[in-house]
Amino acid sequence: MNTVLTQPQKEELLNRGFSRRMFGRIATVITAGAALPFYNEPALAQLSKVDAPSDAVLINANENPLGPCKEAREAAYSMVAQGGRYRFGETDKVRTLLAEQEGVKLSYVSIHPGSSGPLHQAVLAFTSPSKPFVTGDPGYEAGERAANYIGAKVIRVPLMKDRGYAHDVKAMAAASPDAGLIYICNPNNPTGTLTPQADLEWLVANKPKGAIVMIDEAYTHIAGAPFNTGLVAADKDVVVLRTFSKIYGMAGLRAGAAIARPDLLARLSGFSSTMMPITGMAAASASLEARYVVPERRKIIADVREDVLGFLDKHNFQYVPSVSNCFMVDVKRPPREVTAAMGREKVFIGRVWPTWPTHVRVTIGTADEMNRFKTAFLKVMA
Repeated sequence: MNTVLTQPQKEELLNRGFSRRMFGRIATVITAGAALPFYNEPALAQLSKVDAPSDAVLINANENPLGPCKEAREAAYSMVAQGGRYRFGETDKVRTLLAEQEGVKLSYVSIHPGSSGPLHQAVLAFTSPSKPFVTGDPGYEAGERAANYIGAKVIRVPLMKDRGYAHDVKAMAAASPDAGLIYICNPNNPTGTLTPQADLEWLVANKPKGAIVMIDEAYTHIAGAPFNTGLVAADKDVVVLRTFSKIYGMAGLRAGAAIARPDLLARLSGFSSTMMPITGMAAASASLEARYVVPERRKIIADVREDVLGFLDKHNFQYVPSVSNCFMVDVKRPPREVTAAMGREKVFIGRVWPTWPTHVRVTIGTADEMNRFKTAFLKVMA
């Protein structure tokens, strides 16, 4: 399997502190695709996989129950008839639309089947045993699992309780003078909390020399927060990740992007490239062109979220205020007891993060689904 690594890649990896015995694992990351042993976005969602009846409420993975918008569904359906062809132009269309909407040059955008691929590729490109992966805690686990798998050091920096559980960018910048990749999901998964744009700009300006800041904007549309592609347009050491899985409701169709300087994208693409699913590309283009989708869905999600958080307030349950499509609720006992009991009520809630051992993540579903959550939660917590 080491043959997938070119001689220049091997030399560069050795220079970054990898041993030759790790080449096999690095090659596995490059070639394994959906079977990655440390989990990608769909695989992490499957940690919440349950044997649920057809009438169950599934709010255990950060999916969007609204699914693709009408225009995206129609575009994907029409594209099925062309499934015998590669249709590379469909990917080019997504790339062009995204570059135009984000105000960056076309060469600053690369399209992927979701955002897991470029996250893993960034771990390969920028981290090593001597160049740590720095992340918030609790945070989205895929990057640190990839780093652990290839033997790169991982540094977890606790979120700031006194600042609404934002990322502690000063502590992240100071975590290691040799940091390779500093990863921030904003809003954060699993807490749904937002790190101010000013903090992100400070981090980019004050990070260790040579470190790359990766800003995962999977949930930014939902929060209505500022995007950070301006930092990319200014040629900073920044990689922005986007996915169509969340507000666009395309988790199963797979579309995403990395937005960065061409030299940074080249370092990512050196470790992997793949054919895009043409149905996903057609749906992604249609989603970008349907400009009403983001504000309409942001309001729908926010209205349901604020209603359920108001319910938690009313009944004196403790939770972390969220601006995303998920929140963390403190159940005051081992969460798996609660998730099991909720499952018996046909309401399936989500994952647990070890650093917060009494909290469980809940995804925002439809209004009807969250009403069923309220009824079941009151019964289970009584």
